[in-house]
Amino acid sequence: MNPRNLFAELKRRNVYKVAIAYAVVAWLLIQIAAQVFPFFEIPNWAVRLVVVLLILGFPVALILSWAFEITPEGIKRESEIEPDKSITHLTGRKIVALTIVLGMAAACLLAFQLLRSKSPSAAAVLPSTASNAAVDIPSKSIAVLPFENRSRDPDNAYFADGIQDEILTRLAKIADLKVISRTSTQHYKSAPENLPEIARQLGVPTS
Repeated sequence: MNPRNLFAELKRRNVYKVAIAYAVVAWLLIQIAAQVFPFFEIPNWAVRLVVVLLILGFPVALILSWAFEITPEGIKRESEIEPDKSITHLTGRKIVALTIVLGMAAACLLAFQLLRSKSPSAAAVLPSTASNAAVDIPSKSIAVLPFENRSRDPDNAYFADGIQDEILTRLAKIADLKVISRTSTQHYKSAPENLPEIARQLGVPTS
């Protein structure tokens, strides 16, 4: 097949639009999973599973958009539809509209994350408020800060993340022990300069 004809056919069958829409949906689902899963104490490997499934689903979505078409009578194989009865242009408009809506939702979520990351830390809280918060910190709570990759190979960073996940998973099995999620600690260094302040921000005792 002529490359020009191939690209034109990819455009006609909305493969490009499906790829962009899938990327937006995948990013949105990953962000939601990263924010919601820790709240329900779902293990961190579940977020990785979502990422892997979305990556594997990407080529499947492209193949389906190439081979099938949505018609008023339902989903049919593209080869079974006569060219003059194809409504890929209408389907493409719907995909674009859906992508715009999901893109706006993704932009709002990203803006929320940026605003939350720039919000005043516990260091800006009044001393009286900070002392009251310290009293409310549960004694049976713990936070595991990220491990630093000390090797020269940056590809070994996953090993440090794996150790943190394993420790968090084992600690979560201890009854009456509050374990701070990895999502809450991933913004901190492995060896912070002001450890008591970090402990107050995470809501764990310093000793």
